[in-house]
Amino acid sequence: MPPARERSTRVAHEIFDWLEAIIARRKAERPEGSYTTYLFAAGQDKILKKVGEEVAETIVASKNGARTEIIAESADLLYHL
Repeated sequence: MPPARERSTRVAHEIFDWLEAIIARRKAERPEGSYTTYLFAAGQDKILKKVGEEVAETIVASKNGARTEIIAESADLLYHL
C-alpha cells in the first residue's frame, strides 16, 4: 500500500476509534442535552429509523452529485451506524 494511502487509512481508523469512544462514553454517562443520550433513551427503533433516514439522504445526495452534501450525509450515516 502506498504511504499516503496508509496514512489515510490510519487517520480514518483513529477518527472512528475516537467517535466510538465518544458514543460509548455518552451511552454510559447519559449527559443531559446530548443527542446521543436522546437516541439511546428513545431506543433501538428510533436509532434504526434514523439510520434509514440517513441512508435515504445519502443516496439522494449521491444521485445529485453535490460533493459537500454527500460528505455531510455520509458522516451523519456513519455516526448513526
